[in-house]
Amino acid sequence: GPADLSASMGHPGNPGHPDVQAAIRQGIARIRAAGKAAGILATAEPQARQWLEAGATFVAVGVDTMLLSAAASDLLARFKTAPDAAVKNTY
Repeated sequence: GPADLSASMGHPGNPGHPDVQAAIRQGIARIRAAGKAAGILATAEPQARQWLEAGATFVAVGVDTMLLSAAASDLLARFKTAPDAAVKNTY
């Protein structure tokens, strides 16, 4: 995916680097020109929309570990801010 490509292009951890973005766009265009489906992984909705606009045929949105982490963080935040957040032992 984009992370592996960025690392192989000398920009580890930076799939948003302009060179990487250009390579992805070129790849999508070449794949589509060959009559094949072009797919890519996006970690967030704005990225997914960007790749759909660039011609990607399908986009996997989100990574299981990121989705689980975000949901857990959201749940924790809701309990931390709740006025009755004190846990009462019911055992």
